[in-house]
Amino acid sequence: MQDTPRGNRLHIALFGRRNAGKSSLINALTGQELALVSSVPGTTTDPVFKAMEILPLGPVVLIDTAGIDDAGELGELRIKKTMEVLRKTDLAVLVLDPAEGVGVYELELKRRLTEQGLPVVAVLNKIDLGGGEHLARMEEALGQRILPVSAKTRQGIEELKRELIKVAPSSFEAPHLVGDLVGPGETAILVVPIDSAAPKGRLILPQVQVLRDLLDNDAMGLVVKEGGLKEALDLIPRPKIVITDSQVFAKVAAETPPDVWLTSFSILMARYKGNLVELVKGAKGIKGLKPGDRVLIAEACTHHPQPNDIGRVQIPGWLQRYAGGALDFTWVSGGSFPEDLASYRLVVHCGGCMINRREMLYRLQVARAAGVPMVNYGVLLALAHGTLDRALEPFPAAKKEWEEA
Repeated sequence: MQDTPRGNRLHIALFGRRNAGKSSLINALTGQELALVSSVPGTTTDPVFKAMEILPLGPVVLIDTAGIDDAGELGELRIKKTMEVLRKTDLAVLVLDPAEGVGVYELELKRRLTEQGLPVVAVLNKIDLGGGEHLARMEEALGQRILPVSAKTRQGIEELKRELIKVAPSSFEAPHLVGDLVGPGETAILVVPIDSAAPKGRLILPQVQVLRDLLDNDAMGLVVKEGGLKEALDLIPRPKIVITDSQVFAKVAAETPPDVWLTSFSILMARYKGNLVELVKGAKGIKGLKPGDRVLIAEACTHHPQPNDIGRVQIPGWLQRYAGGALDFTWVSGGSFPEDLASYRLVVHCGGCMINRREMLYRLQVARAAGVPMVNYGVLLALAHGTLDRALEPFPAAKKEWEEA
C-alpha cells in the first residue's frame, strides 16, 4: 500500500444544478484537468470520485455529481445517483450559478444536507461573469454565507480551501484501529495467513492499517504466518494482544494464552468503520434463521471469489448448517447496497475496509430501520468457532451486549 485508501479519505461532494461548474471547480481545487468540462448541461452523468490532497486536511476524495435539476427519465435516475452520494459524504459543497440563484432545487438540497447533519460550504461560481451584486440576497434566501469563486480565474479558490478545512468534521473516522488498545512499547502479534486469496507481494489493507496504527502510537508489531505463532510467543510470552484473520481464528485461539487479548482484523474494522456494538447485537439474529430465509451478504470490494471463499463458501455453509437447511442468499459487492431490506432475515457484511465510515454507518442505519439484524464477517466467524466471547474481551461495551443476549 503506497496511497491512502479511499475509505480513509475525507469525502467532499459537490452538488448543484447542471452547468453550475462543479467539474470546473474540482479542476480548480486540484490544479489539474481531472474532471470533464463542457458547456453542454448534464456532462456529468454518474458520480465521479477524484482522490487528492488538500493541506492540512490531508487525503480527500472529491465527488463530482450530476445536476440536481436534471430532467427526463434518465435525469431522474441521475438525480437518484446524486442523492445516494449523500450517504458517503463527510462534507458538502453546494455550487450556485449566478444565472439561477437560490431556488427550489437549492433549498431542497440544503434541507436534506442539514437533515443529515452534514457541514455545508456554499459557493457562488462563475463570479467572473458577474452576479456578485445579488450575493447578499442569495445568502438571505439560503440562510448561510456564500463564498464568491471563479473556477476559471481561480478567484476565491484558496479561500474555499480554507473554508473546507474550517468546517470539516474533526473526526470522520474512528481515531484508532488498535492504537488505543496497545500502549507505547507494548507489542501486538499479527497472525497473517498467506493463501491463494492473499494479494501477491503485499498485505491486505486491514493488516497494513493495523501496522501503521501501531507505529503511529509507538507500539510494536510482530507479524507471523499462522504456523509461526508458537515461536512468536516464545520470543514475546506476554504480548498485549494477538490479532488474526477470521479464517484461522479457531487455530490461533487454541494457541493464544488465555490471559492475552485475542481478536480479528475484521472485528477491529467493525469498530473502526462502523459500530461494533450494533454488529454484535446483529449476531443475535442468527438464532432465528430457518430454512428458506433470505440472507444478504455484502462486500465493499469487488474481488474475484476464491476457492473456499469466506463470503461465498464458508459463511453460507456455516449459516445453512446452523439453520438446518438451505437458505436463499443474495450477494452484492462494491458500492451496491439495497435500500429495501424488508425481505431479508439477516445481513452479513464484510469488514468494510474499502468504504468510509459514513457509508458503513448508513448501511447499518438502513438495516436498523428495516428491522433486519446486521453482523460482520469477523463477529460471525468468531461466533461460528465458539471464540466470540474471547474476541470481544478488549471491547467491554460489545462484550456486555453479547453477554446480555
